[in-house]
Amino acid sequence: MLLQSAFSQDKDLSKILKPGTKLEKLSGDFSFTEGPASDAAGNVYFTDQPNDRIMVWSINGNLSTYMQPSGRSNGMFFDRKGNLWSCADGNNDLWCISPDKSVEVIHKDYDGKLLNGPNDVWVAPNGNIYLTDPFYKRSWWNHTEMPQDKQCVYLLSPDHKTLKRIVEDLAQPNGIVGTPDGKSLYVADIRSNKTWVYSINPDGTLGNKKLFCELGSDGMTIDSKGNIYLTGKGVTAFNAKGKKLGNIPVPESWTTNVCFGGRNRKELFITASKGLYRIITLVKGAY
Repeated sequence: MLLQSAFSQDKDLSKILKPGTKLEKLSGDFSFTEGPASDAAGNVYFTDQPNDRIMVWSINGNLSTYMQPSGRSNGMFFDRKGNLWSCADGNNDLWCISPDKSVEVIHKDYDGKLLNGPNDVWVAPNGNIYLTDPFYKRSWWNHTEMPQDKQCVYLLSPDHKTLKRIVEDLAQPNGIVGTPDGKSLYVADIRSNKTWVYSINPDGTLGNKKLFCELGSDGMTIDSKGNIYLTGKGVTAFNAKGKKLGNIPVPESWTTNVCFGGRNRKELFITASKGLYRIITLVKGAY
């Protein structure tokens, strides 16, 4: 497809985008795209949740189906071993998909009850797994009520045996990403339209909660300079101190998530409703 669209660029976006850079639409043949995640080579995997499939856009520009069915995969993230972690909310699961495509169902309940619906996931350098568990009623579920008493952020230990709640005071946590050094974690409270940043303690729990910005987000990512990219109405970029750099408009009703990919990781991939988009950046992505 490779349709390009120009937009009037906010001045401060020049720190991350060359003025005049155009947004490219790579494909629009989906029902609802989500969960982009890039592997070590820069290939970008993303989900088409209503069609129960994980797609991949290769570094050579080829689009293909990676896995179908995919457990209704939503948010995803690659760990350092090349495993693809997936919030597979078909059965309220968290999946670990190995490079040979074998699937391990890691966790689907907390305190004897189903999770609400794992939504987004980030894996820390030490192997700790952080996931958000908001409630969005799905047409493929048999239940209609929220299984858990709260919508929380969870920490899964590196041995995958211990799942604990670590954030319980947000209205609806959604997007989540941590810094590459494993010291800070960003969590978007989409219902309250705020994004928070926490310090990660040595035991993986969180502390020193601070308001990062007055904007919520669906999915999010971070670049090598510490800039944060939030989604919803297009992509809105903030520097590491929470100052807004500007918005990248996307011609879809909703922008769901972002990640960096490509051979040099200077391509920002955007999932938005029925489409997959890309824009070339001046900065390298952390993920």
